[in-house]
Amino acid sequence: MRNRNTLEFLGAWEMLHNPIFKGVEFDTFLHEAGANRFNMTPRKWIEATDAIGMISKAGRNGGTYTHKDIAFEFGSWLSPVFRLYLITEYQRLKEAESNPMLGEWSVKRELSKINYILHTDAVRDFVIPRIDVEREKAYAYADEADMLNLALWSCTAKQWRDANPEYAKKGLNIRDTASINELVVLANLESFNAELLKRDIDKSARYACLREMSERQLTRF
Repeated sequence: MRNRNTLEFLGAWEMLHNPIFKGVEFDTFLHEAGANRFNMTPRKWIEATDAIGMISKAGRNGGTYTHKDIAFEFGSWLSPVFRLYLITEYQRLKEAESNPMLGEWSVKRELSKINYILHTDAVRDFVIPRIDVEREKAYAYADEADMLNLALWSCTAKQWRDANPEYAKKGLNIRDTASINELVVLANLESFNAELLKRDIDKSARYACLREMSERQLTRF
């Protein structure tokens, strides 16, 4: 706290948030900061300036506590890595603020993932029992997933990868690049197909229902 930059930050914070902050005493401290004889403690700062951003308690369970703004500044002073985390998080929040759809897209992507689990469970319980060969079991999952892809995007996962090699090289799939509206519809298709599987509806009939549902819901957005 003897550092002039620290005092400037503390004073700036108090002037923004503390109507009873004693600016004259602060100016005196700021003028003396840097001299060998200058000394500053949390208690001295609080008592002299009526600061509210910091609390200092003595005795058992005592210590110095600060507002989170000041704690973040202190953490940044201690650790360059912590400062970088703050900068990165600030930039992420500003991007989300300027484009709220990014946050909404993430939620919808998670929703489609949850429904995908429900869908694969239905495949496991109502399709897999009819298949004995392990290779065919793996194919059943991919086949059902591709039926949803065809119903929604009119292409299979492989067809999409072949048409979008640059995205595929980055490890992205058709669902990663989907719009929010498409992901909402996909989540609905996964839930609906799981129910159709439980009702033992044959594949061609299920595809017809899913395709009709996809076209109907997309036209509403």
